[in-house]
Amino acid sequence: MITTVALDIGETIVRDDRYWASWADWLGVPVHTLSALVGAVVAQGRDNADAVRLLKPGIDLDAEYAAREAAGRGEYLAESDLYPDVRPALTALQEGRVRVVVAGNQSVRAAELLRALDLPADAIATSGEWGVAKPDPEFFSRVVELAEAEPDHVLYVGDHPANDVGPAAAAGLRVAHIRRGPWGHLWADNAEASAADWHITSLYDLVRITKG
Repeated sequence: MITTVALDIGETIVRDDRYWASWADWLGVPVHTLSALVGAVVAQGRDNADAVRLLKPGIDLDAEYAAREAAGRGEYLAESDLYPDVRPALTALQEGRVRVVVAGNQSVRAAELLRALDLPADAIATSGEWGVAKPDPEFFSRVVELAEAEPDHVLYVGDHPANDVGPAAAAGLRVAHIRRGPWGHLWADNAEASAADWHITSLYDLVRITKG
């Protein structure tokens, strides 16, 4: 029985288009160039931030992030950054008496921006707030606490097999892999993704799963 659905953030509920476009603009490179490099490092199983490091070898990403914020060109999230199924699917889950939480590898600022969107979610947390990030098992221990349920009553939803599916399953959670975004599509058929309890293409599928 699933009593809580916990959702990843990037490319699960939020599109990353704006994020990478803003970095390309800040670095003064074409969006296509940075997007292509993101695709390349994803295909190699590397950290997506390596795309920026390829463009600017030796870059201090933390310092650059701070500089962007200071210049008023930092993180920003708007309604248009949400996938279209987010509000209706999460609302339907809550109406079905399923607790909905959002937890992913994002900054403290991202958590503030998500809360400002007033999502149909009972709780929102990020790795920046917790001081621990996926795939660390401690992250999923925090997810279970946020879920207020036993691990096997929690369904974690994410697009990244190595960060989401494998470690969530190892922590005793049920897992749904969503075929969305570059990671969700590129790695959809690898061994780690295949270990998910469910394979979905839309958040609407979660309503059916939790009712079943």
